[in-house]
Amino acid sequence: MPRRWRRRGWRWGRALLLALLILAAIPVGLLWITLPGSVSRLEDPSLSEPVALQFDAGGMPTIRAATEADAAFALGWLHARDRMFQMEMMRRGAAGRLAEILGEPALRVDRMSRNLGLAQRAEADFAALDAGTRTMLQRYADGVNARIAQRGRMIAPEFLPLGAPEPWQPSHSLLWGKVMGLWLSGNWRTELERAALAERLPAERLWDLWPADRTAGRPDIAALPGAARALAAIPVFGVDAPLPDRASNAWAVARGATGAPLLASDPHLSYGAPVLWYLARIELPDDTRLGATSPGVPFLVIGRNRDLAWGFTTTHSDTQDVFLGGAVVREREEILRIRGGRQEVLRVRETEHGPVVGEAPLISVRMANLEPGDTAAAGLLALNRARDLAGARAAASLISSPPQNLMVASRDGGIAIFLTGRTPLRAPGHDGSLPWDGPGWEGLVAFDAMPHRENPASGVLVNANNKVQPEGHPVFLGREWYGDWRFRRIHALVAEDAPQDIARMAAIQRDIVSLPAREALPVLNALPRGDGALGRAQALLTDWDGTMAADRPEPLIWAEFNRRFRAAALRRAGVPDAPAGTEFGQFLLTAPEAAWWCGGDCRSLAGIALAEAVTALQAAHGPDPASWRWGNAHRARFEHPVLRFVPVLSGWTRLEAPVGGDGDTVRREAVRGDGYISAHGAGLRFVADLSTPDGAFLEIATGQSGHPLSRHWGDRLRGWARQRP
Repeated sequence: MPRRWRRRGWRWGRALLLALLILAAIPVGLLWITLPGSVSRLEDPSLSEPVALQFDAGGMPTIRAATEADAAFALGWLHARDRMFQMEMMRRGAAGRLAEILGEPALRVDRMSRNLGLAQRAEADFAALDAGTRTMLQRYADGVNARIAQRGRMIAPEFLPLGAPEPWQPSHSLLWGKVMGLWLSGNWRTELERAALAERLPAERLWDLWPADRTAGRPDIAALPGAARALAAIPVFGVDAPLPDRASNAWAVARGATGAPLLASDPHLSYGAPVLWYLARIELPDDTRLGATSPGVPFLVIGRNRDLAWGFTTTHSDTQDVFLGGAVVREREEILRIRGGRQEVLRVRETEHGPVVGEAPLISVRMANLEPGDTAAAGLLALNRARDLAGARAAASLISSPPQNLMVASRDGGIAIFLTGRTPLRAPGHDGSLPWDGPGWEGLVAFDAMPHRENPASGVLVNANNKVQPEGHPVFLGREWYGDWRFRRIHALVAEDAPQDIARMAAIQRDIVSLPAREALPVLNALPRGDGALGRAQALLTDWDGTMAADRPEPLIWAEFNRRFRAAALRRAGVPDAPAGTEFGQFLLTAPEAAWWCGGDCRSLAGIALAEAVTALQAAHGPDPASWRWGNAHRARFEHPVLRFVPVLSGWTRLEAPVGGDGDTVRREAVRGDGYISAHGAGLRFVADLSTPDGAFLEIATGQSGHPLSRHWGDRLRGWARQRP
């Protein structure tokens, strides 16, 4: 090759390499530009005074503002700075606009949101709110929009291909409450599941699948042919989207080690990256507030001010009913736009009971959380301002959705639990457990008629989604209540002779003892001893106390047995797809009438299930049971709502850590699907000590930032995952 050609080739090669490097640098540079950056002061013509911002090592801001309205502006600006895409996904999901960016897979969620009219209801509720609450929502929106105006599509990496986010409207903040109200209320899906299963199970056996308040007056069960079709249209947690599931712990101690009340709250919701919660401290001239906010909402959801601390758990009361028949009274068309250019026309109809969700017969649903005049935003604002139990009770009366147990503790020594949300008054004979073809609701229960509790003689209040309806109380809250294992365990731990302080409360939140496992062990240990690996696994269970430790094999043996035992019983009954939780497993082990499910002998079926579990675990984890580890299979996983579907990027953005516990321990780590990946638990842990104006422990599972390149994307995971705080 002539020398000049070689020189020319080197020049072209260097130019090509430089061009490739430039092309590669462009997306990297754009991603870098979308990082939030640092800020210490907010100035805007609409602020009464500039707002000072200070961040701790984990990215939690302290907002120093002259007024509440200025603080709302600053919080909106910060939420948009750190979590704008999370906010975008929330408002699109509630408005039925996810398919515009996600395509066909999001249509089931979009159809349901449009069918229920969440966006229209939020707009109507905003217009009906008091002027003070509307002002706070508007100032929050002003802060969000100020950040959008500054950054445009550079506000977060997800907007690079999407374009700048649309302006935030004040009513968009109410969409958060609509979504939470929808998924933290009960139980329209369960009604349809029962009706669908009634075609395949004897009537007296159907109720074994659900934990029950076994009082008289249950209605007869009737099969509903249209139930399966209606179910197919309802989004499923963990399948269509990381929709919230429901469970939580909260408790209050009237007198801690410092002489003042303590309050602990750890809400259990679906995991995502980032989690639902964003920590913040707000300093006002006359108050200090700190706790957990949720991007999209201008108030603390769980937290404390100088005088009051609060947290929430789900009541599990039944406030959603499926109705059969009726006349269509309203009709409209919705246009769903789908990524790629396609459109779908959705015909939305409503009967006098509510939106139509099924045909042949006509099936509609009424939800207390979607009744007009939702004042939850006003109630949350009032709670942020409350100074004592009377103020908290007044705020609770305004929190019209969702049905929650509001746990509060005040600096003066008062503790209380107030039931929020609206509860229907049903017609005689209707208990809300099945689709109903009779008359509709007769109104809503008055707030003061609900079973609240203030200042018990014991000085302790606990709720872990256990039954809150005292025997003989006139208000009917629901037919079924879940197992009280976490409730009993928390009570036992609080009663122990140990200093009642923040560290102790935080340690209780991480407790991993499974009471269902403890209660099942006498049955398992009485099974005939097997040979080989089965016998070695049984020997391990003999010495086990039910602690679901990540570094032990016994939790894995218990979990695999429990899953296979319930599945075997369902298969024998011909309903392998039926929902069945821990309550059903305990029923199989303890109730004589459970023999029908087990072919006559549940203990024999348990022995078969245990042997099959050991064989399966050997294939997956090696031949020696002593070497198995729960944490190798049981890992908490936090994934980006969109990038989790994209190869390479899904792994790059995923946050994961081995964890102890399970779905029934105080540290709730519940699994979804066939494996043991934990997808649901306490993404937030909060403890308040009211002996000082700002005594608190706050912890979230991922990080403050929603930007995968930020150092605050997952910097809190290691501390959250460890066994001790």
